[in-house]
Amino acid sequence: MTKIALIGAGSVVFTKNLLTDILSFPELHGSTIAVHDINPERLETAGMMARWTSEQLGANAKVEECPDRRAALDGADFVVNTVLIGMYEAALKDFDIPRKYGVKQTIADTLGIGGIFRALRTIPFVVQLGEDMRACSPGARLLNYTNPMSMLIWAFYETFPDIPVVGLCHSVQHTSRQLASYIGVPSDDLVFDCAGINHHAWMTRLEVDGKDVYPRLFEAMEDPAIYAKDKVRFELMRRFGAFVTESSMHNAEYVPYFLKDDRLIEEFDIPVDEYPRRSKLKLENFAETRRKLLAGEPFSLERSVEYASLIIHSVVTKQPRVIYGNVRNDHLIDNLPVGCCVEVPVLVDGAGFTPCHFGSLPPQLAASCAANVAVQELTVRAALDGDRAHVAHAAMLDRHAASVLSLAQIQSMTDELIEAHRDLLPAGIAGR
Repeated sequence: MTKIALIGAGSVVFTKNLLTDILSFPELHGSTIAVHDINPERLETAGMMARWTSEQLGANAKVEECPDRRAALDGADFVVNTVLIGMYEAALKDFDIPRKYGVKQTIADTLGIGGIFRALRTIPFVVQLGEDMRACSPGARLLNYTNPMSMLIWAFYETFPDIPVVGLCHSVQHTSRQLASYIGVPSDDLVFDCAGINHHAWMTRLEVDGKDVYPRLFEAMEDPAIYAKDKVRFELMRRFGAFVTESSMHNAEYVPYFLKDDRLIEEFDIPVDEYPRRSKLKLENFAETRRKLLAGEPFSLERSVEYASLIIHSVVTKQPRVIYGNVRNDHLIDNLPVGCCVEVPVLVDGAGFTPCHFGSLPPQLAASCAANVAVQELTVRAALDGDRAHVAHAAMLDRHAASVLSLAQIQSMTDELIEAHRDLLPAGIAGR
């Protein structure tokens, strides 16, 4: 039967959602679910959640709690990665230190100075995971949910070109549903094309019944109540001509226009330091989830919009589907660099992943992506080569940091972050 390894399964609510999706398919009943987490309490909680979900769905899954990662990977067909290296304590340093220099952030998990250092902490783990997969589960497919998505996937396929990998997100799905609500149509009626990089991909076509509905979206933007829901993305659409994926809160960090002074932050309602606030809530949610499991209290089980279960089902049953995934740019988007990580439609079937050729993005949209691709490439090179200088190069090319700080200030901030994260960074960068 199918074996699915969940690495970083201590994110128990997300684990429940993934397993609800997976075990809702009768063809996947009886699967082995191996959960792994380095925190014993979180591992035990993930195991309890997995067994409870299987029981509720009548799925007869075999649940294995694996303190050892290689045991979880042994014989796996699919590996789902959801780790957070350094947990929230490390991520909070990504806020506290840049804030001293005047760099304000919202989530800091994808791009910007926070995204750079999250990648530097996580790429060594991703390399270890690939080595373990090659040894313990040859032929397995990696489905990555951990951020920063583009940089991790780039580092993985460059290091392990023989292991199938796709990066999965829900920003395309959520954005399409939001756009449908803004123009007042059922989400299933909206037909779209989308391509770019993770969290910064562009809706290049929006149609309903074969008719372009972008004019309706521009009209809806003029409604103050609708504009207020998505100020940053609507402003980007006004200037660049297309709507971008992921939230306004995220995209404020990916461009140099919104977070550089307090007036703009207030004008565009940008929630600075949102991640630290969410971190506290996540810790509280974990404690409450564990309490409910121990008390035998129920949870709601609803299918999510995540792609992992659809991929697993399609590979196992050979039923073809198209999802949006993050993959190597092998001439998929013609005007982004070959070899970078792009988000495009991907055909999934019994043969695995087949990314689809998109063509060229409108030049202004490609240029916005390319500026961030440069930062991603330097970060990947810094991590894989142990090149400390490239860490500073990546930060200096980050559009948000450069809109606030001088080159000397960026260097100082980078050096301080390296010292703060020294134990979690590649040896060459940390000077170990």
